[in-house]
Amino acid sequence: MKIAKCFSRLLDGVTNWMGWTGVIIILYCLTFSLTDVFLRYAMNSPSLWIGTTLQAALVLLACMAGAYAYVHGDFIKLDLFYANFSTRTKAFCDVITAVFTFMFLVVLIWKGWQSAMISIKLGQVTPTAIRIPIYPIKTIIPLSAIVMLLLVTRQFFRDLRTLFGR
Repeated sequence: MKIAKCFSRLLDGVTNWMGWTGVIIILYCLTFSLTDVFLRYAMNSPSLWIGTTLQAALVLLACMAGAYAYVHGDFIKLDLFYANFSTRTKAFCDVITAVFTFMFLVVLIWKGWQSAMISIKLGQVTPTAIRIPIYPIKTIIPLSAIVMLLLVTRQFFRDLRTLFGR
């Protein structure tokens, strides 16, 4: 049990780090999208690189903030019904939906890892005037999915304990 608690704390630490990284990415997106609009419309000189980096930043934001939102219960649920359920009924619904989440995350890790390895081998960069590497972003996608899979697995076992009264 001591190992499980230590692992759980480590997982929470990684998730909190991902959340703070998400905050930095949001600030980056805010700053540079405003800069891009100013350069394009006020200076009549659009940037060659800001739009591409903003796309990459939004992918990273989804990867980083998703795990953080999941841990803090900020994912959107159909609260119209879910909010009125008892704790055990909520746990039952979460166990059922976790099966689909597991399937999605396994495919995301599997195919994401394949895509990342191909991207690394090819040294893939953006096909724009400013060549920005894509492979770091493609590598973060399956890594963040692994963190998400660990979080969902932990919650799945908590829900099973709730469901079976332990």
